[in-house]
Amino acid sequence: MSTEVQEEIAGGPGIRCVDHVAIAVAPGELEKQADAYKLMGFREIHREDVLGRDQVREVLLQIGDGPNLIQLLEPLSPDSPVNKTIERNGGRPGIAHIAFRVPDARKAFDGLRSAGFNIIDSAPRPGSRGTSVFFVHPKSHVDHAFGILFEIVEDNSAKVNDHA
Repeated sequence: MSTEVQEEIAGGPGIRCVDHVAIAVAPGELEKQADAYKLMGFREIHREDVLGRDQVREVLLQIGDGPNLIQLLEPLSPDSPVNKTIERNGGRPGIAHIAFRVPDARKAFDGLRSAGFNIIDSAPRPGSRGTSVFFVHPKSHVDHAFGILFEIVEDNSAKVNDHA
């Protein structure tokens, strides 16, 4: 990888923090899982049905006062990518993806794509809670196959240290 591309990536994506860790939950288990996290002291900050290609019911839980979130995802249809994750796990819930927050999804998208990363989406797209998102494939790069799905999130509604 050239020095220019490394510099573009280092300054381009601008990853600020882990936005959330997404956990796939089995159909019918979302409320029980959300309640269990609340018993641990997490606070629910958002709930939404995300349709389109995602087909999930989402609950976002905040960890303390920081910017990091847990996202619980329950599939709404058999075609949901989250349902496929659960099937691959032998019917068990588990990590669906890890999301990183950036100040500019388009800039991050262009920088990662120019560096040869395998990006699933053709461009940043609307995500839940008014965000712009795109996904980086687990076999993301010939030289850097991370083995986990990454989501890149631009959240214009919250500062990095203040998630309201």
